[in-house]
Amino acid sequence: MRAVWYERTGAAATVLTVGEMPTPDAGPGEVRVRLEASGVNPADVGRRSGSYRQMEFPRVVPNSDGAGVIDQIGEGVTRFSVGDRVWLFNGQRNGRAFGTAAEYITIADHLVTPLADDVSFAAGATLGIPGMTAWCALFADGPITGQTVLVTGGAGAVGHYAVQLAKWGGARVIATVSSQVKEKQAQLAGADMVVNYRTEDVVAKAMAFTENRGVDRVVDVDFGGNLATTLKLMAQNSTIAVYATNGNRTPTVPVRELMEKCITVRSLVLFALPPALLAAAQQDITKWLAAAPRIHNIAGQFALAETAQAHLAVEKGDKIGTVIVDCAR
Repeated sequence: MRAVWYERTGAAATVLTVGEMPTPDAGPGEVRVRLEASGVNPADVGRRSGSYRQMEFPRVVPNSDGAGVIDQIGEGVTRFSVGDRVWLFNGQRNGRAFGTAAEYITIADHLVTPLADDVSFAAGATLGIPGMTAWCALFADGPITGQTVLVTGGAGAVGHYAVQLAKWGGARVIATVSSQVKEKQAQLAGADMVVNYRTEDVVAKAMAFTENRGVDRVVDVDFGGNLATTLKLMAQNSTIAVYATNGNRTPTVPVRELMEKCITVRSLVLFALPPALLAAAQQDITKWLAAAPRIHNIAGQFALAETAQAHLAVEKGDKIGTVIVDCAR
């Protein structure tokens, strides 16, 4: 099979190689997917660059998310059949060296989810880390019906899904953004109020929207960078769900302030979450997709041989949505 890999960390153009590798066979409990699309996430880029951690394996095929068609079933697998359209997550995670920047992947069947015919493979490849993280940040502690949810970075890959899923879950949604273009994206996703944090007072807007009660849940793209602001707009017995903290990776956490409002900080990273929670997320995302047309933001599409350019598009930091690698071309 054709695949892209690296054997040392560094710049994409320097370390990523395009070539031939043996096509894997599905083992017990696994399926083999003929990949049509691979989603490139910041974590994939960080692992390849070496900014997240050093090499975990002698050779790594990057990218965690993907979508395609099952073409081989391993022993003991009963949930799927050859020919099923699917999306998948955690391809290059949890002790797995070979991700989705390839023509084929073998993967445990519990990391695979059916993909409806009316959802494209490119859209399916955006559902992994962004969609699963958004769902877990919203629903890990139970229903959010009637709550007010603040989504920071409401036009980002995770944030855009979080806005859509929160509305589906019965919440009122405030989204923060940094530009007029992103404001439009958050509005299209269904946000009840959008605040440009560069030009508007997020705290004042959020408190007015909640009649000074504060928000029940924050889905936070930058815990450390946002913390001083976030603490001012939280309601009592509320939760900050943290999936990134790039603005300040080692923030000082004012525990007393958290205690006084009984604020819970839920930190999460997708590959370490409990299997039962991930399974619930897969089931709910399937229901959500079936209920109505959804917005799947694709920031750009590249051929498999152009995976280095796809990684660079993510590194630029100005994308809206998920960068996709078309594995079949």
